[in-house]
Amino acid sequence: MSEAFDFVNASAADKIAHLEARLNAALAAQSVHIDDDSAAHAGHAGAASGSHYTVTIVAECFAGRARVARHRLVYDALAEEMRRGVHALAIRAYTPQEFAEQFE
Repeated sequence: MSEAFDFVNASAADKIAHLEARLNAALAAQSVHIDDDSAAHAGHAGAASGSHYTVTIVAECFAGRARVARHRLVYDALAEEMRRGVHALAIRAYTPQEFAEQFE
């Protein structure tokens, strides 16, 4: 992704598309779904539009890693965005096998 992306001033849809692209590129994700939860945090510090997200990501790179290590991979992939406007992430990180088991 290019440094030229203006995260702060982008539309909500463009922010989500950008975050998805970053996660897909960095983690070779099989699936990424992002919900913008910003409206639920209105009135709280850092609650600007497009600043609170729930990320559900399925990637093989999570295999054998504890939850904290998985979250670190996601935060590392979005480091620039965390400095430029993402205030909070709720992360659900699964291996493909774990994700499939939820629906058996």
